[in-house]
Amino acid sequence: MLHKNNIIAIVILSALLLGGCNWMSEVSPSNQNDNEEIDKKETDDLYVPVQEYTGEEYTLPNGKETDRIANENRREIEKAIKSFFKEDYKTEVKVHNIVGNVDGGATVFVESVGKPHFYTYAIIPISKNTEEIRMNDIFTESGQVERAIMAGVYGMVNENEFQNLTDLIDDVKKAYNVTGINKKAVPIGANRYSNEYYFVSIRKKDNFEIILENYLDNPRRDKENWSQLINMENIKPDEIKISIKLYMEEEGVEPSEEAFNYLVKKIEQADNLPKGLYSVRLHDNNINIKSASGSKENSLKRANPNDIVKE
Repeated sequence: MLHKNNIIAIVILSALLLGGCNWMSEVSPSNQNDNEEIDKKETDDLYVPVQEYTGEEYTLPNGKETDRIANENRREIEKAIKSFFKEDYKTEVKVHNIVGNVDGGATVFVESVGKPHFYTYAIIPISKNTEEIRMNDIFTESGQVERAIMAGVYGMVNENEFQNLTDLIDDVKKAYNVTGINKKAVPIGANRYSNEYYFVSIRKKDNFEIILENYLDNPRRDKENWSQLINMENIKPDEIKISIKLYMEEEGVEPSEEAFNYLVKKIEQADNLPKGLYSVRLHDNNINIKSASGSKENSLKRANPNDIVKE
């Protein structure tokens, strides 16, 4: 796909930023305000109840100026981004947030229209000095969109199994007053196949390369056709990561060990879930509005190297 040699440095830096700054990240939030130090009071002010968070406040470091330029030209950028995905990935997309980044550009979060369904992003370069938006130089982080497509098809083929996982979490939610993120905030994660409770990552892509090849040839295949192309018997659990992240529903309540242990046990005992390595995290009710992370010292987690393995 499109990768401009003259902006490789931007690609690398953007990858680092996005890897640690969306709601799926477990990196502790820091220096999210144009590199100014954030004292404890300011940090506390950055947290809101997860139910109130829609992703509109999400920022990337040092992106204030390009953020302004991009959003003042949102209509033109949307048109360019949609054209880019249609031409390079044969995919119709809906544009969500446009967020300025440190590298002199804007990160544009998108959602595929129809099935297979996935979330991803592209980057559009912007000159701070001239305010020029380089519409013809849109690019993606290496492998980001490709893995999103793979995860989307995996989710489509295992649609029933993922519904079982969602239903399982819904049951835990009702029993223990836990919740996921606000559905409006899901797109800013750019996390491939995902919903308010979890997201899916392709860890090893060898068995999924056939998906990409066939998708670019004809993305509008039905579930049966994709199922014939993917040999599920050859796919091992360590090739897929399913990350579950929940929050306490009430403010001022510590993450419940009883709820956490119950969820872990339900996943371990279930026999109708998608293959993969499962990590589970339970946070209190608050989420950081700048980094979109719920991680804190009181968060409960079961993760690498102790993931739950589902065959």
